[in-house]
Amino acid sequence: MDALTLARRVAATQDGIVTLADARGAGLTVHEVQRLCRTGRWRPLARGSYLVDADVSGGISSRARIRAAVASFGPGAVAVLATAAELQGIAGFRPTDQIHLSVPGAVARPARAAHPDVVVHQLDVTPEQIVAFRGIPATTPLRTITDLILREQRYPAICVLDSALNRGLVSADDLLAVPRLIRGRRGAVAARGYLAEADGRAQSPLETRTRLRCVDGRVPPDALQLEVRDDDGYLLGIGDLGWRAPRVIAEADGREAHDTPDAAFADRHRQNRLINAGWTVLRFTWADTLRPDYIPWTVRQAIATARSSR
Repeated sequence: MDALTLARRVAATQDGIVTLADARGAGLTVHEVQRLCRTGRWRPLARGSYLVDADVSGGISSRARIRAAVASFGPGAVAVLATAAELQGIAGFRPTDQIHLSVPGAVARPARAAHPDVVVHQLDVTPEQIVAFRGIPATTPLRTITDLILREQRYPAICVLDSALNRGLVSADDLLAVPRLIRGRRGAVAARGYLAEADGRAQSPLETRTRLRCVDGRVPPDALQLEVRDDDGYLLGIGDLGWRAPRVIAEADGREAHDTPDAAFADRHRQNRLINAGWTVLRFTWADTLRPDYIPWTVRQAIATARSSR
């Protein structure tokens, strides 16, 4: 097998990325790597990290950028904060092009200027708090959310907690250790309050934000993922948020879950079944959560209307 084919095989397991060490291990020389870059077949993404077959690539994935950045800082570099959360599938914060890495001090200072998209941190991360996600070193989910909730505002912080719980990356028991981990750190007082509001039943940040608007507006739901059944036990639908007594359900309408034709068709049928069974169905979008009073006011009106009609 020739060296270029071997390098391609390595890249196929690493989001299309090879390091200079990978290339040399496959049998390519430094001059051959430089020639591949000059001709556009390979593309340098970070110091010593290359996108293979860049001339036919459909684009650079976020994970490829992260992988290249981590590799360029050497073996002590670890993805942290929002970058670690992205690798792990934890949602809830505003996405950016910045890559957050924790890097040993001796490496951080000279490398900082060479990587404008990289935000370099020097966190005290123990070996037990590092795991590999598809070969990329990152802080564990528990350490990741612990660091994030100290830095984020209430809504994104609780979204992060809910997402990690819902995905099974951390458990409620795991969160019991967080107050000890954050003791004495800046933001710890607020973060302890966020922990008390976390609920892993929320299936998206939009559901979390909708719930928090209701809580803040003094109309908290008494159920999440409420199953509504008819007298024969047939499942009519599941509401994201529910108020049982007035028979009101609120749905968080995220684009990802509801924009396909099949999803829209299923949503209409489910909503019709619920309405015919005497339930009021409200639907809220991300834009609605940006208006503090709108969601609780709408829920309060629906509850009042439902009660007056009985």
